[in-house]
Amino acid sequence: MDSLTQKIRELASSILKEGTVDMVMGFAEGTLPMTSKPYMARTPEQADKFIWDSSCTMNLANYITGRKEKIGVIAKGCDSRNIVNHIVENKISRDQLYIIGVPCSGMTDKNRPDHLRDNCLTCTHKNPVIYDVLAAELIEEQKIEAPFADVKAIEAMEPNAKWSYFQDLLKNCIRCYACRNACPLCYCPKCFVDESGPQWVGKGQNETDIQTFHFLRAFHCAGRCTDCGACESACPMDIHVRAFTRKLNKDALDLFGWEAGLDMTKRPPLDTFNPDDPDDFIK
Repeated sequence: MDSLTQKIRELASSILKEGTVDMVMGFAEGTLPMTSKPYMARTPEQADKFIWDSSCTMNLANYITGRKEKIGVIAKGCDSRNIVNHIVENKISRDQLYIIGVPCSGMTDKNRPDHLRDNCLTCTHKNPVIYDVLAAELIEEQKIEAPFADVKAIEAMEPNAKWSYFQDLLKNCIRCYACRNACPLCYCPKCFVDESGPQWVGKGQNETDIQTFHFLRAFHCAGRCTDCGACESACPMDIHVRAFTRKLNKDALDLFGWEAGLDMTKRPPLDTFNPDDPDDFIK
């Protein structure tokens, strides 16, 4: 058995046995080879089902929203950053959580098992940003010369070419909302696409409605997205959904020096107001 899996099982079993938490969220083996699934252990014995490998891609922060129990959660870098988002946005309190931090060297692409996911290739926060205990030693963070080269390539396009790029990007969307459901930031009680009074978006496969859903969902994630890749992993049509949020992440960094989920004491830049905020864009 992998030593990291063994350590996770030991830590989870220990906090359950001691009554530190009511449950622990982690991963168990999936129903298909080289897959995993979210798993909740409520007894020390159940903790023996936990695993950790390069298929543990889902963001477990998605499962802590609004819960009342005392929760143990196994968290890699992007999971922990979304947990910070949840704490900042009052979806759960820090006191409710016992975080087992796991330094992450990257997760594999579901379509190319011998490759890392695209978001892992540009990740500069592989270590959990908050934790109560570590399951392994912290690892060295990677430094990337041009972390947003993909965004700059789109920015450099002529307007018509840029619009054609996004039209082509969404041409296969079936509006299953898997990207929304997998995203740890999408926890509105009622999504704008489900509103009927007023109805913001139609229910069919109209091109404008599809585009409206993706653009507005991306804007709702502005300054909050950690680029965890949950949206792309969930998409059955292999749409590069991150093309929307990556641009917003770059703008948040360029305009405000902001990366989401790194500080529990600060709210996202679009969630705050200061008279000294830059206003060069106002004509």
